[in-house]
Amino acid sequence: MDGTTDRFTGFVRRARDAGHLVVQPRMGFGELHRMRAGLRAVRDADATTVGTVTVDSYTRCHEDGAALRALRERPADLNGFPLLAHGVPAVRTLLQEVASAGFPVQIRHGTPRPVRLLRALAEAGADATEGGPVSYCLPYGRVPLARAVAEWSAGCELLAARPVPPHMETFGGCMLGQLCPPSLLVALSVLEALFFREHGLRGISLSYAQQVHPGQDLEALAALRRLADERLSGTAHHIVLYTFMGVFPRTGHGSRRLLADSARLAVRGGAERLVVKTPAEAHRIPTVAENVAALVHAARAAEAQAAAGAPGTGAGDGAGAEDGAARWSPTESGLYEEARTLVDAVLEPGGGVGACLLRAFARGILDVPYCLHPDNANRSRATIDATGALGWSRAGGMPVTPPPTAAAAPVTAGQLIELLGFNRRRFDSRSPEAPYGRAS
Repeated sequence: MDGTTDRFTGFVRRARDAGHLVVQPRMGFGELHRMRAGLRAVRDADATTVGTVTVDSYTRCHEDGAALRALRERPADLNGFPLLAHGVPAVRTLLQEVASAGFPVQIRHGTPRPVRLLRALAEAGADATEGGPVSYCLPYGRVPLARAVAEWSAGCELLAARPVPPHMETFGGCMLGQLCPPSLLVALSVLEALFFREHGLRGISLSYAQQVHPGQDLEALAALRRLADERLSGTAHHIVLYTFMGVFPRTGHGSRRLLADSARLAVRGGAERLVVKTPAEAHRIPTVAENVAALVHAARAAEAQAAAGAPGTGAGDGAGAEDGAARWSPTESGLYEEARTLVDAVLEPGGGVGACLLRAFARGILDVPYCLHPDNANRSRATIDATGALGWSRAGGMPVTPPPTAAAAPVTAGQLIELLGFNRRRFDSRSPEAPYGRAS
């Protein structure tokens, strides 16, 4: 690894070359000693891991006073790590004690106005962070998209000015967590990656969140890889998959099966890194032990898949046959072409990527289904079809075409709740022998 490559990029590259999937938690605790203990436990887990420090919601929302009061009076109630309340020197010491080239640490934050946090995490020596001008704006509040684009531009340039800029991960492939068709997730992930590169960052990862059909997800990962290789030539980049981020199974067996499926999907789809979810996250903040158990469970599933079949083949432990992946070709639905059309339509006017994103949302060329942000047209709709695949039922002004069988009637509130619970029902109710498809 040369002196211009960040430690996070280098670590993931070495793991990939050694045939290991990097697994990562979504973990954050209020107190320094708990955060330190959590990072050390992740570092020492029986898996190839990177660390995570997830920032609390007060800090994300610029409520510094509330974060400081909570840290002093009730730190255990914080839903993450109050980085600014602790201060840069304390965070720098924490990272110096735990992080290394063999265990890089990413700071995750969730704010559309990131300049203060990006400056602080860079000064503290964080190896990586994540987000994006669209993905950290539209789902999280009412901050105008133009303001988010301006702040993310300034923040990325601030990071790029560092001697070795931190690694930056797009969150665009995780938009709303669920019910966003894969072509739009792929397009947003690529567009945010292009935005990062335009503002000087050179170590980039592109995200995609597991959805509802593993065969379709395999096609999406192939499309994301292809578009990233085409559009980010000369820039170090890798793919990160997220375990399903929507309504999680309620049972232990269902949640473990879903987590294992995401690990197998990561291996089959050639992702280099997997951000896991624990069963406890549906109900409360997971403990350190629960985070480590999820990492180890995912790592074992990934190892079994890698031993059983080559990445991208759909072969392996039988999961492909039972979950539909083996019946889905890498180009079955034209997902790559649809994602490329969206990227090209956004960039067609020319100019900076940020300005193109603003124009695209203003014109409805990009339109996230069920997203209520004022700068999102919210004219598009998505549904899950009879095969269990996620697709468009209404396109709004986007250059995509819903299938001829798409329902013309609006989705009712009851139908939306049913769609949101699709994976929960499927994984809670189905036995290992049950066929893939719409859960009863």
